[in-house]
Amino acid sequence: MIDHFSKTSLVQLILSGFENVPIVSFYAQTRGWPFVIAWLHRISGMLMALYIWLHIYTLSFLATPDAYDAKMKLYGSFPFSFLEWLLAAPVIFHSLNGGRLILYEIFGIRNDESMIRWVLGFSAIYFLLLGLLMIMGNQTVSPIFFWLIIFILGILPCYLVAAKVWNIAASITWKFQRISGAYLIVMIPAHLLFMHLQPAVGHDAGVVIARMQNIFIKFIDLTLVVIGLYHAGFGLTAIIRDYLKFGLLQTGLTGLIFLVMVVFGWIGIKLTLTI
Repeated sequence: MIDHFSKTSLVQLILSGFENVPIVSFYAQTRGWPFVIAWLHRISGMLMALYIWLHIYTLSFLATPDAYDAKMKLYGSFPFSFLEWLLAAPVIFHSLNGGRLILYEIFGIRNDESMIRWVLGFSAIYFLLLGLLMIMGNQTVSPIFFWLIIFILGILPCYLVAAKVWNIAASITWKFQRISGAYLIVMIPAHLLFMHLQPAVGHDAGVVIARMQNIFIKFIDLTLVVIGLYHAGFGLTAIIRDYLKFGLLQTGLTGLIFLVMVVFGWIGIKLTLTI
């Protein structure tokens, strides 16, 4: 079945599209697809960090519901909706490819070619599904039921990864990065999906505030804020350490990222607890 899926026209279409991008095609031919996918993972991770920052910034307007509704009216216009849909592509790719990296690095499943095709295929399916839900905009779902199921599904890979890495001779920050990644693999795609199951879920201040006042939803939101920012911050600082060798610049940018994460973390936690 895996071989059949890896040869489907959908995956081949995605790869063909990438091969027509000049820089991507050059590195795919000279360094191989794993090299290209690694860079796409870093770039999509940076976009994911920007998404988290923008999301917390937007939610901060809930302190003034009318201002939040006005901003959501703007975001609901076609250009912004289209950009939001496009942003789903790097977010879901980063999540699924993160799962591939966990399987590769921690569980020793290293069939790169097949797994990369699965990641691209499922990313495309999710991307198209989300676009369909955004167009329909008439679904309903219970927030408590949805997030209870998703939370259980998110805890399972966390436990499996934690059990595997806890006794490894590595830093605690590295271990938490892998554990947080296992949690976000489930939670971030689910969050995007939930936000578009029904229009009022994210676009009406009254509905958002009522949902966030539930104690269980508060807990879920807090985990997304803290774990999401930690994972994003660690990833950004890892990129800096890998590619900036000048000590002062590396230290300065690392400190700046830490400061930004603390500020957004404080805003997100305060908003979640006081709403």
